[in-house]
Amino acid sequence: MLPHLQLILLLLAFISHEPEAIAQYVEPFTSQVAPVTKHTDAATPLYSIQMKMAVWVYIPDIYKNFIIDIDAPFTWHDCIVDWNSWIDESSNCLGCTHPVSCEEYACTDVRTSYSYESPSCLPLTNTSTLPGVEDCICPVNVLNPVNGTCGQALLNYDRFTFRGSDGGNTFRYFYVTDSTAACAPSSMFESFPAHVSGVMAFSSSPYAFPAYLFQPFKKAFALCLPSSSSAQGVMFFGSGPYYLLPNSDVDLRSFLSYTPLLNHTDSFGYFIGVKSIIIKGMSIVVSKSTTKLSTIESYTILRADIYKQVVRMFSIATLGILRARSVAPFAFCLKNRIGHSLASLQIPDIILKLQGGKKWIISSSNSMQQVGKDVACLAIINGGATSEHGIVIGTFQMENNFLLFDLVNSSLGFSSSLLSKKTSCANFNFTTHSL
Repeated sequence: MLPHLQLILLLLAFISHEPEAIAQYVEPFTSQVAPVTKHTDAATPLYSIQMKMAVWVYIPDIYKNFIIDIDAPFTWHDCIVDWNSWIDESSNCLGCTHPVSCEEYACTDVRTSYSYESPSCLPLTNTSTLPGVEDCICPVNVLNPVNGTCGQALLNYDRFTFRGSDGGNTFRYFYVTDSTAACAPSSMFESFPAHVSGVMAFSSSPYAFPAYLFQPFKKAFALCLPSSSSAQGVMFFGSGPYYLLPNSDVDLRSFLSYTPLLNHTDSFGYFIGVKSIIIKGMSIVVSKSTTKLSTIESYTILRADIYKQVVRMFSIATLGILRARSVAPFAFCLKNRIGHSLASLQIPDIILKLQGGKKWIISSSNSMQQVGKDVACLAIINGGATSEHGIVIGTFQMENNFLLFDLVNSSLGFSSSLLSKKTSCANFNFTTHSL
């Protein structure tokens, strides 16, 4: 065969197989991933997510920590709105973002339908301008989750990045996400934990972070809060799989039970239906009360009528254990002898029976807070008789529980304590791998 004919046939063979090769390519990333840190240096424990800020020009990497808020309508952080960095991408403005004008639809929509609301918030006026620019920049109210104060920020277009993951490992590849956020003055962060300079919204609002994620990552996000400030938890964006050490071949989805996520008027947060609370065979019906999930409240809050019944049942179920004096903010405490674990006290589980019949089991590691060398207290708070929600599930009860917010099917997947599965939220492998 002539040499040039052989070359033509080889080329034709390559072309005929190229579509097949392309069709067989599988995207190595099934999710985006970020570390979660517990902060105990604020008035109450809070949890932050760390992300790399995307920039227009080459400058050193900027990493920021944002408080995780699954109820907030939009993200805000300590930054500067700079018009020049929007019209001139060569502007080397470190930490600058790009403004939303008062005339844009996003401005009107956020301020009328998706804003922070509090009696302490002042009326908004279209008078915010930048030096040398006549256009009005969109002012919005933001609410400090630490001290409850309201302040004004400027709405902007921002960029955030997360590492790609296959559910068990992280890779050097970054996904860039453009979203609407707001720049707040530094005074709004004085009460924040050290090295935290923003609030990242993960609510159902169309201006919260999940709404801006690329497919398939916007379908779900998973939260795994650590129980210690010395170890990182993990947050996933994407519908799985998810793995934790030492069982690196066990998909955490196999541990999950599911219950519907419910809508609630005038809230962007996530709600579930708790039908009853069961402690050692005793139960109370709470089906007419709303149950909210919160990453801002440290401990579960119960409306007064529910709280009193739960404490009474828990008191009966622990009659064989010595009582201790109450330690604020807790009312019911037990003696926990030095050197003895909570497990040795034989604390009964608190079972939340949910809509659909599934049971969220709250074991002693999530129900009892050690407050001294020999005292442990029931980690629930009396919310008073006029509490808006019957139950608000706080972060202490979420620690070392794997929670999957399925945004497509509007359901919550929950594992109960991972400690019973011989793992914890601190066991994700954050070692970066090359492809």
